[in-house]
Amino acid sequence: MRQNLSLYLHLMRMQVRTRLQYRANLVIGWVAQAFGYASTYGTIWIIASRFEKIGGWTWPEVSLMLGFHTLAYSLGALFTLVQLRAMEELVRHGTYDTLLVRPVSPWAFLVFSGINIEYGGHISLGIGMIVWALLHLGVDWSFLTILQFALSLISAALLSGAMLTTIAALALVLTRSRYLFGLYFDFLEMSRYPLGIFAVPLQFLLLSVVPLGFMGYVPVAALLGKPVPFIGEAAPFAAILAGPLMVVVAMLAWQACQRRYQGAGG
Repeated sequence: MRQNLSLYLHLMRMQVRTRLQYRANLVIGWVAQAFGYASTYGTIWIIASRFEKIGGWTWPEVSLMLGFHTLAYSLGALFTLVQLRAMEELVRHGTYDTLLVRPVSPWAFLVFSGINIEYGGHISLGIGMIVWALLHLGVDWSFLTILQFALSLISAALLSGAMLTTIAALALVLTRSRYLFGLYFDFLEMSRYPLGIFAVPLQFLLLSVVPLGFMGYVPVAALLGKPVPFIGEAAPFAAILAGPLMVVVAMLAWQACQRRYQGAGG
């Protein structure tokens, strides 16, 4: 266990050092990503300013949700997205077979050897929006509130990585999975908005089958004391438990798909 942990840390250090060889490109990438997301959120700000509220949420409240959502997504994706989105190619070209003979978990090797620090722009933007929103909302902080916020953020980050892992695992059985990532990002886009603007079936979908509502909406609604459909007063606990539960699902999915993996030749 200790040896594996040392190996994972070594893989991460190597990847980070490689990325830092081109610092100027890295910073430019951070800025470009931040501006890209900021322009999208600017459109939401225009809508909120025009209609005063979106689904009963003011702009500072929406800003807090967007910042929370962006930060949680980026913390989960920096370990998973780039590496696991390439699972289709790894399987089709037989590269994944070479990972099976290594003395470490294929998933762990992919995740820790491919950590993507290019999410710095997302992280900076998310933190900035959270800070700005909290300064304008006057949240009544207490030890329990701070703990709830922190645990909900960790849970949302785990949810982000776990969902990407689950989708990638399907490539071991289906061979192709890129279209599933496309569907994931469609739902991820919808989860940036208050769920109240969607029809009831879609609200249920984003809180159950595709639980991306827990990436930002549910944790922030619980913090602000807003009603959450289908969950009600259990929202604070659900926001904390959603991520760990999705991790269990992802682990089971990966193990099940790997048992059914037949190699590049079928």
